[in-house]
Amino acid sequence: MGQIDEVRGHLEMLLLAIVADGPAHGYALVEALRERSGGRFDLPEGTVYPALHRLEAAGLLASRWAEGAGRQRRVYELTKRGHSVLAARREEWAGFVASVQAILRGAPWPSIA
Repeated sequence: MGQIDEVRGHLEMLLLAIVADGPAHGYALVEALRERSGGRFDLPEGTVYPALHRLEAAGLLASRWAEGAGRQRRVYELTKRGHSVLAARREEWAGFVASVQAILRGAPWPSIA
């Protein structure tokens, strides 16, 4: 399974979680994905930037131009709505992970009797 396949459906949540730590430009977010995943999510910018645009269009991120390293960069930060959505997605994710772990551990199936 490829890296893009592994994060399909989860990339936006992962980006929200990274931006929650503080404003960052797109390339810094690509780097943070790679570093925080121990290199597992070394995604091309062409995968990350469209997700950032979707999050901004949905009102979950706001962006502004800022000077950095002698050039203009788009800096993204979470909106109030983005914080709320991230909190809800974290809760949903925790429930999903707990369910998958129960299945993988072979937890007993509830009796129908």
